[in-house]
Amino acid sequence: MQRSALIIVLCLLAACLVGAIPSKEASDAKRIVFIAGNRSHASGDHEFRAGCLLLAKALNEQSGLNVKAEVVGVEWAKTPEIMEGADAIIVYCDASQGIAGQWEYLDGLAKQGVGLMFIHYAVHPTVEMAEKYQRRWVGAAMETGFSVNPHWFAELEPMPGHPISQGVAEKFETLDEFYYNMRFQDDREKVLDLVTAVPTRERMRNYINLWNWYGADGMGKDQTLMWGVEREDGGRGVGFTGGHYHRNWALDDFRTVVLNAIVWTAGMEVPEGGVKSKPLTEEELNANLDKYDKPNPWIKLPDVEAMRNKPAPKIPHHREKKEDVEG
Repeated sequence: MQRSALIIVLCLLAACLVGAIPSKEASDAKRIVFIAGNRSHASGDHEFRAGCLLLAKALNEQSGLNVKAEVVGVEWAKTPEIMEGADAIIVYCDASQGIAGQWEYLDGLAKQGVGLMFIHYAVHPTVEMAEKYQRRWVGAAMETGFSVNPHWFAELEPMPGHPISQGVAEKFETLDEFYYNMRFQDDREKVLDLVTAVPTRERMRNYINLWNWYGADGMGKDQTLMWGVEREDGGRGVGFTGGHYHRNWALDDFRTVVLNAIVWTAGMEVPEGGVKSKPLTEEELNANLDKYDKPNPWIKLPDVEAMRNKPAPKIPHHREKKEDVEG
């Protein structure tokens, strides 16, 4: 009787140990860490945490890829070791808030081949940090007095033949605060123009604080809105200037090109039909929004035709003087 009981106990213990050992597939999963910035603009804009959670859910539950995506806040810097083992780090925040002073630590990871991607305002570090780190990591950065940040109805064109274009329309349109005229690294030919668009006066919807002569000079010319590099350390880097309006994550092509870029940054093969994700409902779009003193207004699914029909604003010629940006 005692012998039978002992055998049962040993069998149960063995079963537990087998269950505790991760499968090869699980241990080989690519780890993607999103750094989400703190509350920023009014509700519906700069929804960093909600946006990261949507993208992470798509990767974990809908893509069918062997990935493990997780979202952390700026407090990650208090225990930076949580980034160990990451294959890609995706930063979505105001300026360099998500770096939280850990430039050297992240630089060490980059030198080990960890991929880095910066979304929207996160492409805008200080001139010093851009020169020392960010352009080296991802190939370009926004620069005050040189780059511009209008809100415009852009026709985005993913780079033909590149993995980020898979499963995405040859061209698609949306309204966003698409920064342009980035400051690229000296080795410009090594930076890939992953997504481009041509700004025109007719496509402008709002000229805001950083508008200058360079913005006007860039009219009618291809502008790079998403770029990428394959670094000598073996890692990849991507920057994307869109992501101001939370509603745009509900646009399939917009969401897919970003998911493709994230997977590419992690060193993975992008599926032929692009990274799979389910269309978003309004309920999903309104989940996990930052809290404000007043109740958040309901975010509706984006209406591209309404964006298209919005009138262009008055041209601020007084802010387009070349002498203002010279010297």
